[in-house]
Amino acid sequence: MAELVYPPVVAACKTMFRVLDIKLDIGDTEHVPRQGGAVIACTHVSYLDFIFCGLGALPADRLVRFMAKREVFENRIAGPLMRGMRHISVDRAAGKASYDEAVERLRSGEVVGVFPEATISRSFTVKELKSGSVRMAAEAGVPIVPMTVWGSQRLWTKGRPKNLTQRHVPVSIMAGEAFHPEAGDVDRVTADLRVRMQHLLDKAQAGYPDAPGADPWWLPAHLGGTAPTPAEAAALDQEK
Repeated sequence: MAELVYPPVVAACKTMFRVLDIKLDIGDTEHVPRQGGAVIACTHVSYLDFIFCGLGALPADRLVRFMAKREVFENRIAGPLMRGMRHISVDRAAGKASYDEAVERLRSGEVVGVFPEATISRSFTVKELKSGSVRMAAEAGVPIVPMTVWGSQRLWTKGRPKNLTQRHVPVSIMAGEAFHPEAGDVDRVTADLRVRMQHLLDKAQAGYPDAPGADPWWLPAHLGGTAPTPAEAAALDQEK
C-alpha cells in the first residue's frame, strides 16, 4: 500500500524542528530492525513523544504504527492524519480488537509503537508498565526495542503550559538493544523491559547538554529537579 500521508507529515515535522532549531540527537538506531515486525516500547514524558519516537526509527527506514487512544482518531484534524498514517486506534473499554490488530500488523512485518506506561510520567522516571507490549511481541514472535525520548517535555507535557515556539531545545532519542520476550513469563519480562527503559532514560538524562537554570521543573527529583516524585506523580494521576 502506498504511503501517501506519512512521508509528508514527517517532512512537515522536520521542517518545523529546523525552524525552531530543535537539536535532535538520535542514537543507537542500529538496534531497530530493518525488516520484519518489531515492537518499539518508548518512555513517555510529553505529548510529542510519538513524533520523536517515530523519528528514531527513520534511520532504519521504518515507519512506526502507533497505538493511540480512540479520542485522537475522533479529532477532526488529527483523526484523518492518524488514519492516513495507519496508526492503531485503541478503545480502552474494548481493547482486544486493537490488540489483535497490532499482533496482525506485527506478523505482517510492521513496526508497532507502544508507550507501555500508558500515560505521561509527571515524575520523568519510568512508571510501572502495562504488559501489552510484551504480550503482543511474544504472541507475534517479534522483538521488542526499548526506546527513550528526553527533552521533549520542555515543549509540551502534562501539567505545564505548552511552549511549541521555544527554540534551540535539545531532544535526545535513544534506542536500546532488541530482545525477544519469552512467552509465559509476562510479568518478569515486563519488569525487565522497565529496567531497560529506565537505563536508557538515565543515560539520556546524564548526557543531556542543557542545564535547567533557575527553575528545574523539567528535571526529576532524584536529579535535583522540582518535578513530582514518583509517589507524588501517582497521587496526581489519581486525582483525575
